[in-house]
Amino acid sequence: MSNHPGLTYQQAGVDTAQASAGLQGLLRWVVQTHTLRQDVGAVRLPIGYYANVIDIGNGMGLAISTDGVGSKLLVAQLLDKYDTVGIDCVAMNANDVLCVGARPLSMVDYLAVQQPQARLLEELGKGLYEGARQANITIAGGELAQIGEMISGVRDGYAFDLAGTCVGLVALDRIIVGQAIQEGDRLIGLASHGIHSNGLTLARRVLLDQNGWRVDQHIPELGRLLGEELLAPTRIYVREVCNMLEAQLPIRALLHITGDGLLNLRRIQAPMGFVIEYWPEPPPIFRLIQERGRVSAAEMYRVFNMGIGFCVVAPPAATAEVCNIARQHGVEAYDLGYAVADAERRIWIRPQRLLSVRHAFVLDEPA
Repeated sequence: MSNHPGLTYQQAGVDTAQASAGLQGLLRWVVQTHTLRQDVGAVRLPIGYYANVIDIGNGMGLAISTDGVGSKLLVAQLLDKYDTVGIDCVAMNANDVLCVGARPLSMVDYLAVQQPQARLLEELGKGLYEGARQANITIAGGELAQIGEMISGVRDGYAFDLAGTCVGLVALDRIIVGQAIQEGDRLIGLASHGIHSNGLTLARRVLLDQNGWRVDQHIPELGRLLGEELLAPTRIYVREVCNMLEAQLPIRALLHITGDGLLNLRRIQAPMGFVIEYWPEPPPIFRLIQERGRVSAAEMYRVFNMGIGFCVVAPPAATAEVCNIARQHGVEAYDLGYAVADAERRIWIRPQRLLSVRHAFVLDEPA
């Protein structure tokens, strides 16, 4: 166990509360654009959900979401390996489009580089292709920006940023934002591939800076190089979730567990909370971060996916079929808990004795 004080995401350099507060000034202007179109082109959801939906006429909506890969790109630079982060770029966008009940169709990418290194671009393209193949989407175009004066990283000449925008289709009367969740509906978790693309700043601070490990170091608890574990691509849930939708299962909510960890469950529209009764053993990478950084359980479940990368909310009668479809696609599924009426949309994680309070988890002390 490290002698350093327990780290938080904020101490590692990511202040989500400050970002939320600062975002209000930007949003004050952005939301005013929603009044500019009242028919085709009208925005159908408030800003803040995983994706938004634009009315394109004839009762159909264009779902749209944008996201990047984040500081996972620094791990790629440290390991000098770039052929998987394109998968993450697709995953972060296509998975979010799923969350409104849409079928992802296509995306574009934005790549900013310090220098246009041929090997870097080739490997990034390889990953983007593999992500698109897994998500069954096309990549219709993109932008390459050479901004050496603006971008820096940890490997000279190879600094870059990668983001994308994905679109999909959904009937306007089939949009899913958790509006129909009822008491007793089951919360079903789909397994992650590990850390995915969120919390890498905290992971790097603990494992590389505090603990002194290298990305090319074999870690027995992981069974591979540390860098390989941190670069494990974000799982893409498109095929299994689309199968659930095509089977017309009564899906009440679809939730991508990304930044803010299990607090993502609070995004739903209905005034409902969740009681989590069971949680599978998280992958070893999370235990290493928690133990080596003395990170509290509350902070771990606020920052990381903790082994569950996507959640489906459905009535009890549909739980078995949701799990069966996921497993048919090689994804383990778990019946985690149930929905409860709660105007504060609180999350109780009973195995860890945690309760969400606003934008954090705290220890749920017995009354």
